[in-house]
Amino acid sequence: MAEIVKRSGSFQASCFYLGEALCGIDINLIQEINKQINYTAVPHAPDYVLGIMNLRGRIVTIIDFGKKLGLGSTKVTDSTRIIIVNSQEEQIGLMVDKITDVITGKWEEVSPPPANIKGIQGRYFLGVCKSKDRKLVALLNVEEALADEGN
Repeated sequence: MAEIVKRSGSFQASCFYLGEALCGIDINLIQEINKQINYTAVPHAPDYVLGIMNLRGRIVTIIDFGKKLGLGSTKVTDSTRIIIVNSQEEQIGLMVDKITDVITGKWEEVSPPPANIKGIQGRYFLGVCKSKDRKLVALLNVEEALADEGN
């Protein structure tokens, strides 16, 4: 299990829904947010790998981020988006149910992840904070969630 790194200072996180879970990832990790949902399936890939897409000449692996984190499959709707991030020198597209907003916070105000989180493995968490409208946002460690892609 990865150790939670103590962080300080402020951060910005892009927030999105995976099913009913409101999640956020560091805005600095995001290359772009794409509405294009067209991809080509890859045979024998893990069940959360939806396929690949060509994004301006670069091949991007598309994963169902909800399924990867144990929160259930993402249902494709008009609100579905793909968040493009760089991970281990390749671009990965994280399919999410709905993008909400960007929050700003201080790491000192982030609570550790609760011990009883359902579905999401604790190592994928940086902690929990509150959004502007007082909803709890699960801050995700994208690198950790994608680190075991080959396993």
